[in-house]
Amino acid sequence: MQIVLNHTQIHQKITRIAHEIIENSFEEEKIFISGICGNGFKIAQEIGHVISENSEIKATVFEITIDKENPLSAEIKASIDINLIKNEFVVLVDDVVNSGKTMQYALTKILENPTRNIKTVALVDRTHRRFPIKCDFVGLTLSTTIKNRIEVDFSNDESFAYLI
Repeated sequence: MQIVLNHTQIHQKITRIAHEIIENSFEEEKIFISGICGNGFKIAQEIGHVISENSEIKATVFEITIDKENPLSAEIKASIDINLIKNEFVVLVDDVVNSGKTMQYALTKILENPTRNIKTVALVDRTHRRFPIKCDFVGLTLSTTIKNRIEVDFSNDESFAYLI
């Protein structure tokens, strides 16, 4: 197990991503930040906090609940009324993008309504795509073998991203 991002680096990357989102949505009065259940939602909350602290943009953070292993085995749910994002600026966040499957299926929930703009965010992008997903904002792009995994751990006061 090798640390690829330590606690400080993770929070620096999240802060930078939040500022990039501010730069790319400066004309917006409000944006919706959707975090994929688990770490994606934790990162989305932190991005929302940074945006609220550093701009006039009203950031609404919500969670997309999805079975990451088998996305169609259960209903994909949003923690807000999904109709609220109609014709709005939406940001979809996950911790690690590998094949793109989880993000692709999470997008199906968002696309139940027409949106004005959708941007995608990943703390770590492994670039092993099987689905047509490209992240607009990335903390770290990492070339790994197919056998490697990236795990992001927010369970303690100190967060880490590991290459396993």
